[in-house]
Amino acid sequence: MKTRKFLCVLAALVLTVLSVGCGGGSGQNGSESAGSQVSIASRQESSVPAGESSAEDVNGELIPKITANPYAKPEADLKYGITAEKAADATEIAEPARKSAVDATTDPAPVAGEPGAVPAADPTTTPPAEPPEKSTTEPVDEPPVSAVSGEDVTLPSEVSIPTKPDIQPAVGLLTAGVWNDNDNWGFFTNLVNTQKITLPVQYGVTPTNRTAVTVKKQDGSPAANVQVNLLDGDNKVLWSALTDHNGAAYLFAPDGVKPAAVEARMDDQTEKTSLDIKEVEQQSKISTQNNAVEIVFKGETKTYPKTEIMFVVDTTGSMGDELVFLQTEFTAIAEEAGTENTRFSINFYRDDGDDYTTKRYPFSSDIQEIQKKLNSESADGGGDLPEAVAEILDETIHDGGWSDDSVKLMFLIFDAPPHDDRKDMLEKAIRTAAEKGIRIIPVVSSNGDRNTELFGRCIAIATGGTYVFLTDDSHVGLSHLEPIIGSYKVEKLYDIIVRLIGNYRQTA
Repeated sequence: MKTRKFLCVLAALVLTVLSVGCGGGSGQNGSESAGSQVSIASRQESSVPAGESSAEDVNGELIPKITANPYAKPEADLKYGITAEKAADATEIAEPARKSAVDATTDPAPVAGEPGAVPAADPTTTPPAEPPEKSTTEPVDEPPVSAVSGEDVTLPSEVSIPTKPDIQPAVGLLTAGVWNDNDNWGFFTNLVNTQKITLPVQYGVTPTNRTAVTVKKQDGSPAANVQVNLLDGDNKVLWSALTDHNGAAYLFAPDGVKPAAVEARMDDQTEKTSLDIKEVEQQSKISTQNNAVEIVFKGETKTYPKTEIMFVVDTTGSMGDELVFLQTEFTAIAEEAGTENTRFSINFYRDDGDDYTTKRYPFSSDIQEIQKKLNSESADGGGDLPEAVAEILDETIHDGGWSDDSVKLMFLIFDAPPHDDRKDMLEKAIRTAAEKGIRIIPVVSSNGDRNTELFGRCIAIATGGTYVFLTDDSHVGLSHLEPIIGSYKVEKLYDIIVRLIGNYRQTA
């Protein structure tokens, strides 16, 4: 009896020891197993201080270090340009799903347990977010014809907005729309005259009282690169601009000043025509009557095969997604849109009190070197809404190294307006840009407010540029403001940039 009792006690002790040992081993092995399945993002996060992103993305390419500040986007949206969940949606769900749809039409689905069978869903894991529903409305390919002056304007918030297209999120992807107010001048003037929008006069650029000029050769073809001047009664130049590839230029008179004539100049040849502008209310109304003139230029004209493209980028803390986009896509853009006659320049700015206010680089055709400069840049600083927009425009327009005989394009990628007290600096810079033929193409990003939108539209109007704005369709970054414009098509920002460069380029 005692022997049996002793054996029972001994057996109990052995079982207890084995149980403890197995439990500890299981815990260790489980930890190792879990560690082997941790994602790249999780491993990187464990070694990165709070508020900063890692120095590598999933492809091993350099991504800027983002330091959190009051106006920075959430850290989860800055890593790799999109969240880890969204990256998984793009790389692990979207492509296999599309491939499976094709395979299903030719091969039967494999039986569970056979090679190629899809494993059963793990109930302990969180399923990825569903992709957005496919568009049920075809986007408009081209913007509508300008509204007739005097008609009331319906705001986008008052009409049914078309469903946006189904675009899968991916690293470096941004979506955008395009709008040209000079091509829709009646629409723009009605917005102002019906007080649907109020132009931000504090920035010194309010392109009202426009005279649209078209210069043609004697054979009727467009005359590019002709200097056109808007003159008052004393032959004083009110505004000067350079015709684009379509022979178009836009001239603006200040409030209270009545233009008297337009002259077109190239080399020693000058053509002049008188204007008959009717008196209109100033300040609250934009002149839209008798504000178009056509000039036949009898002298020799020139085309510019050389193209110079400048990127000006706000690199404050809230611009991480946009900087990642350019770092990811610049070389591809340069290779697709560039030619042997194309040069690029990259320039950055932040604000007073940051590590730097402006940082500029000269024009170059060395794409690899420009890419290195881009990859070494990070998004940091800022902290308040206005940034050093006036300073960077003043420097890059007046002293940017532009050639005299080139098509000049400036992509201004930003999300905040300039300081209110830089009005004179901005006005001089924009007037000079118009005179030199520098077409400013603002790209308004997330966090932008209404003043940022209208400032961007005003400088695009004044320089013959095009307004570009990011949309929420990429699922990247914070929300993007819906501009007060007509119908537009949602596209990839990459495609828009490449197309605009091609549209402005000149050929013999």
